[in-house]
Amino acid sequence: MKAGSVLLGALLAAAVQAQEAQFPHKGAIEITVLFPAGSSADVTARLLADGMSKQLGAKVLVVNRPGAGGAIGYKHVASQKPDGYSIVWNSNSISTTYHSGMLPFDYREFDAVARVLVESPVIAVRGDSKWKSLRELVSDAKSRPKGITVGNSGIGSHTHISAVALFKAAGTEVVDVPFGAAQVVPSLLGGQVDAVLQLPAALSGYVRTGQVRLLASLTTARDPVLGDVPTAREQGFDVSLEAWRGIAAPKGTPKPAIAALEGAIRKTAEGPDFAQASEKLGVRPAFMPAEEFGSLIAREDVELARLMQLIGLKK
Repeated sequence: MKAGSVLLGALLAAAVQAQEAQFPHKGAIEITVLFPAGSSADVTARLLADGMSKQLGAKVLVVNRPGAGGAIGYKHVASQKPDGYSIVWNSNSISTTYHSGMLPFDYREFDAVARVLVESPVIAVRGDSKWKSLRELVSDAKSRPKGITVGNSGIGSHTHISAVALFKAAGTEVVDVPFGAAQVVPSLLGGQVDAVLQLPAALSGYVRTGQVRLLASLTTARDPVLGDVPTAREQGFDVSLEAWRGIAAPKGTPKPAIAALEGAIRKTAEGPDFAQASEKLGVRPAFMPAEEFGSLIAREDVELARLMQLIGLKK
């Protein structure tokens, strides 16, 4: 009887291992994107999903769940079964939404899967603007405090925090104008705001046609995908707030599923097709495996909490 129980237990364990090894065998994998269709987050997620579908031999679908700076999408994915079939296209927003009080839990509700790319926040104006450099914009802002409007992707968003940090470093005040992510660039083109702090993927097409001019990137060094755009630091303003995007899964997702997703992401992000498409969008592939990515998120969460406290955005 005892031997039979041991055998049965061994068979069940083998069956579970076989099932895990077959991931994804249940059907489609769903990536929740925290912002609307057409946003930089959406465009890059669809590039990733296409590559992952080929690598995994399963459909990888993108579903947009925008709202509350990303909180709606994070809440949805955190509530799903931790089996690898519901994942989130996460970003620095996992920390900013929590520390701004819009999300009741922090990054520890998720298991990191992989970082995929990085983006350089940029300050941009219309192509016909009188400002040709960040120095010129700041000089004008100092001559008329709160006389210049700067659009961002919403209160507490990475672009909002970046804009506040930039103009604090510059020692001047502008009017921050929060929009839904899909409205930021149209607001600039339509003249509703004087400038925007945005991520390059949303601006790249307009930069190529001359409708938008990039004045500076908020990175430690020049981003090769942005050509000759100088950094804010080069122009005398000590601000660097690189943005990243990656994949996370609900906490407790089986390690074989994490490994399968991580492997598919690596092959996609390091492939030539993804690199070429990323360059056109103004983003940079920057694969990072699960363990290292998790450590990055934890370290950065502390720094973002400090920065948000400093500028009065932490709840």
